[in-house]
Amino acid sequence: MAADYSQIELRIMAHLSGDEGLLKAFHEGGDVHRATAAEVFGLKPEEVTANQRRAAKAINFGLMYGMSAFGLARQLGIDRGEASEYMARYFARYPGVHAFMEATREQAHRDGYVETIFGRRLYLENLQSRNQAYRAGAERAAVNAPMQGSAADIIKRAMIAVAAWLKDRDDAHMLMQVHDELVFEVRADAVDEVREAVRERMQGAAELAVPLLVEVGVGANWDEAH
Repeated sequence: MAADYSQIELRIMAHLSGDEGLLKAFHEGGDVHRATAAEVFGLKPEEVTANQRRAAKAINFGLMYGMSAFGLARQLGIDRGEASEYMARYFARYPGVHAFMEATREQAHRDGYVETIFGRRLYLENLQSRNQAYRAGAERAAVNAPMQGSAADIIKRAMIAVAAWLKDRDDAHMLMQVHDELVFEVRADAVDEVREAVRERMQGAAELAVPLLVEVGVGANWDEAH
């Protein structure tokens, strides 16, 4: 059994930034990349092409890792000017995301660290480096750490809750954690009960401003469970 958080870092971005458009996209429960593409390209969701959705997905995830217009252009196979235009449209549609990123950079320079939702700190010494590349890398880490670090905190909290529930059972075992996913070995006759218990505890590991969703797959091996 493989239980995986759905787009957890994007959901954390929506929670931290409070951006109305991103919050709306998650609360409506649709395809957030399609919703982003519709916003960026000024289309109805059903009019979004596969390439436009791919571009929106690259922007959604790339911005959290500090991707530049050059990096986006290279990933999508487009020119830098077009990539810059995509990013400008994104920030125009999701101004709360841009404000959050700028505020996080400023706070990191002021305090020397950033925090996860739960208060765990990442100190960033290279923010004061004379080396421009080191400073830029530290700024990217400052923007990303609240999302990636909070996701790590959440899955650790989930693991503790699930492990406590499994403690006295012999029909299911937690095997490993891989990024935003927990993998279990479960006896066939216990699958339904364990699936619901795991989903409940993973989704209850944090209270965000958007739903925290978990997708659970089952199979004879890890590959099939996906």
